[in-house]
Amino acid sequence: MNNVIRLAILWSATASLPPASATEVELEVYPTQVALQGRSAQQQLLITDRSGEFPVDQTRNAVYRSDAPETIAVDAAGLLSAVGDGQGRITVEVGGRTVSIPLHVSGTGADESIDFERDVIPILTRFGCNSGPCHGKARGQNGFQLSLLGFDPDFDHDALIHEARGRRVFLPDARQSLLLQKPSGQTPHGGGIRLAADGPSYRTLLRWVEAGAPRSWPDTPTLVGVTVEPSERILGHNSTQQLVVTAEYSDGSLRDVTRLSAFQSNEGGIASVDDSGLISTDTIVGDAAVMARYMGHIAVCNVAVPMQGEVATELYAELLRKNFIDEHVWNKLARLRITPSQPAPDHKFLRRVYLDIIGRPPTVDEARTFFADDSEAKRAELIDRLLERPELADFWANKWVDLLRPNPYRVGIKAVLNYDAWIRDAFRKGKPYDQFVRELITARGSTFRNGSVTMFRDRRDPSELTTITSQLFLGIRLECARCHHHPFEVWGQEHFYGFAAYFAKVARKGTGLSPPISGSEEMVFAGKSGSVKHPLTGATMSPTPLFGTAREVSADEDPRDVLAEWMTSPDNPYFAEVMVNRVWADIMGRGLVEPVDDFRATNPPSNAPLLAELGRDFRDSGYDLKHLIRRICSSHVYALSSLPNDRNLADTRNYSRHYRQRLRAESLLDAAVAITGVRESYNAMPAGSRATEIWTHRIGSLFLDTFGRPDPNQDPPCERTSDTSVVQALHLMNAEGLYKKVTSDEGRAAALAAGDASPQEIVEEIYLSIYSRLPDDDEVAIATALFEQDGADRRLCIEDITWALLNTPEFVFKD
Repeated sequence: MNNVIRLAILWSATASLPPASATEVELEVYPTQVALQGRSAQQQLLITDRSGEFPVDQTRNAVYRSDAPETIAVDAAGLLSAVGDGQGRITVEVGGRTVSIPLHVSGTGADESIDFERDVIPILTRFGCNSGPCHGKARGQNGFQLSLLGFDPDFDHDALIHEARGRRVFLPDARQSLLLQKPSGQTPHGGGIRLAADGPSYRTLLRWVEAGAPRSWPDTPTLVGVTVEPSERILGHNSTQQLVVTAEYSDGSLRDVTRLSAFQSNEGGIASVDDSGLISTDTIVGDAAVMARYMGHIAVCNVAVPMQGEVATELYAELLRKNFIDEHVWNKLARLRITPSQPAPDHKFLRRVYLDIIGRPPTVDEARTFFADDSEAKRAELIDRLLERPELADFWANKWVDLLRPNPYRVGIKAVLNYDAWIRDAFRKGKPYDQFVRELITARGSTFRNGSVTMFRDRRDPSELTTITSQLFLGIRLECARCHHHPFEVWGQEHFYGFAAYFAKVARKGTGLSPPISGSEEMVFAGKSGSVKHPLTGATMSPTPLFGTAREVSADEDPRDVLAEWMTSPDNPYFAEVMVNRVWADIMGRGLVEPVDDFRATNPPSNAPLLAELGRDFRDSGYDLKHLIRRICSSHVYALSSLPNDRNLADTRNYSRHYRQRLRAESLLDAAVAITGVRESYNAMPAGSRATEIWTHRIGSLFLDTFGRPDPNQDPPCERTSDTSVVQALHLMNAEGLYKKVTSDEGRAAALAAGDASPQEIVEEIYLSIYSRLPDDDEVAIATALFEQDGADRRLCIEDITWALLNTPEFVFKD
């Protein structure tokens, strides 16, 4: 019998044992029955008090007693350890309440078959021996190298047994092996003491060496997956929660691997976790995902920490619901006891929706028309009008060129110009997103005639195409899996190179690249042959999707056609959800998943039901971008004020208020052009072009560079700088180009000065053009006072007011 722990509910040996009994049903023990097999078997208990509003973990507060100490031992943390064969019961007491569970122990006198992959590598991984800072880094540590996190067991076994003249594993005298001497502190060790001498892990390694340090034993079951209990919890402030991690093997057996698992929280300030799997909360409200990793498999416990104090349930029931977005957000806020802000006033909604949908603020006339409309449907009607504006296509295409458009000095100016034109044409035609992606992934033809093939001119290796495709369209970052198993996900090299095989037959005809001037034409087509090999095994990989199933690729077929079918299939939720998450982040200020292209179990969405329904709604609309934008902007959540209240001040990811964003560089420059009435001139662009129409970031603009447009030398997908900086503030105050616009004889200031409008009317005009609102009484009084000073120059006053307002957060930020 293998050295595994079989939970009693699944193991027939305990079927005849009576179930757990308790004097108080609110006190719950997990598991309800315990069966241990082998002398090294252990089981972590989990004690939960369910008498209150939320379950409360009492594992570390309970008192444990074994009625058969000769059979099983239990420590103060609820960890059971096998001692000898037999049966008995463990009694648990918490605050005068007791519960007892039956147990069965067997096989403690038999020799155990310690398997290298199943039993030894988990110990090396748990104690960091094969981690990046230690022997798992690229060149190892002090001449001893292991594969990162044990992804290559054959390599690791060879390193232990055959290198260093057998000193690491000394078979004649197992206790003299460096594998035991160094981590237990008996011999100087740069990594310090990692194992307790004669502790459970030490004894396992010792028995393995005594058995001859075999690579494997016949019929050893393989690891199938892991689960964590509990998988979800609502925790109070300054509370704890013990986790229990269970490994499942191919023969159906189960083993408690809590003490051999690695734990990590994605929000340590909200919920931290220690090496034993004990979660601890502080007083910060929010959500955290706590990962348990064991041998390349992960499980996640989602933790929510609500605010203290009560909120009447009627408050959430009475909140306005315009569509399903509101319902999901209100449900999440109710769970965390966060209350939403008040709705934003008309002028903030007006400027916000213009900037979000078409990338520019409203004109003065557009603002006046909106404010004069008294109908209840004016906001919905405005959204519909904006979705038909021609500026929408360039504004949203401008977001995608950051993700797709390469450096023209690498792939050629004409190729990039055609690529940019293809992207913009897709948005101008309202091409469905799935069609856009299919055409891109399966692109064929000339770089001079079909801009979409430029991606395959830039990315010339299947591995490069794998990373950009999976990241952009599936939200899966596979870069780590190129070399080793992803430490925080399920992806390994077999996934990476199986996916890369879809691009194995991409062929090219032409002179190729010759940076910095790659001006030649190149043809991209499906070749007759091509393969991708696994770097370790050398096996030729078949095209394989990352998850789910896809049809077989026929011999005379371009594998990219099959890939595009699988990616855009309605059965693939990642495809739609990644896109709606990008759009949601652009509009709402933060993605439901952050970063927006990093979808994994250890980085869960802040509102999973909302993301799932948004994805389904987008798919059912025919992948219509305008439908998605309308859905988000029509919700009540979108129209909330950014002003916090006393119960949402710290909320930054649950959309209880609107999150202010600095305008994109192009939107900010186009707004300055519209406000001053003086056009910007760009090299390699027609006269009168807007910043959102620029076809490459190589076109010089100090303003755009200052406000964070992507570095033209950076490979796509490019990151924009969205933070504010001192340089940006100084640029607005001192930039020569902006000064010339404000003071131009052809600009708005000169036209207003030459007109017959009163100072108050001028001030209102300026406020409407810059802030999309009318000034209040104090602002009118301060501004008009400038005109009343002795010797005041009317035009200079207008320029000063304009300059001052352009240098305020209300202009720079979308509120």
